[in-house]
Amino acid sequence: MPELLKTLLVVCPLIFLGGFVDSVAGGGGLITLPAYMMAGVPVHFAAGTNKVVNACGTATASLKFFRSGKIRLYAALCAAAGALAGGYTGAEIAKLLSEGLLKRLMLIALPAVALFLAVKKDFGQETAHKPHPRPYELAVSLAIGLLIGCYDGMVGPGTGTFMIMAFTALLGMDMVTASGCAKVGNLASNAAAAASFIIGGKVLWTLVLPAAACSMLGNWCGARYAIRGGGKKIRGMIFLVLGMLFAKLLYDLL
Repeated sequence: MPELLKTLLVVCPLIFLGGFVDSVAGGGGLITLPAYMMAGVPVHFAAGTNKVVNACGTATASLKFFRSGKIRLYAALCAAAGALAGGYTGAEIAKLLSEGLLKRLMLIALPAVALFLAVKKDFGQETAHKPHPRPYELAVSLAIGLLIGCYDGMVGPGTGTFMIMAFTALLGMDMVTASGCAKVGNLASNAAAAASFIIGGKVLWTLVLPAAACSMLGNWCGARYAIRGGGKKIRGMIFLVLGMLFAKLLYDLL
């Protein structure tokens, strides 16, 4: 029991922080997965426990955004369907491609995304947009889920962040609504991965309940912060996530 308590003291605060960041701008896995490994959890069990816990937290954030009217339900559900298929496809592709090559490509792409956000200051503002035809919106949402879900299966970190960017750029959503839709899409990929780890017996259930409680609380607080703070707060958090992701990739390669 003392050993479990020490593990929880390391893991739980970071799980709360990761849930908060993830519900605002995605990228919480950059904080939560290392938290388990810092506490000495073996890597496969860390990944499995992280997916189960994150699925609980993402479900909480999705519910908060939905109850606040900040989700386009049909678009979000299409993205979720695409993410399920894309996640599986990405995992299969990852077996064939060099992870190092993918990370090098991302090291080029991430600064470009950050520069785009810095220059285009009105990106994702809460202004009125001409609505897109329903078939177009559903097709694009499905493609967003499929392609970014594929990335999730291949690499993983920053999936929610890239979904927010895609919903904003391609469907003209404000960043709060885009964040809500991204939560639903990310929930699908998290749930699918969690099921796989559960079946494979790679989950530490003694950690799941307390960590899930911290994740759900962090996600609820983060969603509340995003909804009240609007796109400006989400933009700032996206810069933080992109910076963390760039630093992690550079560290892995060096």
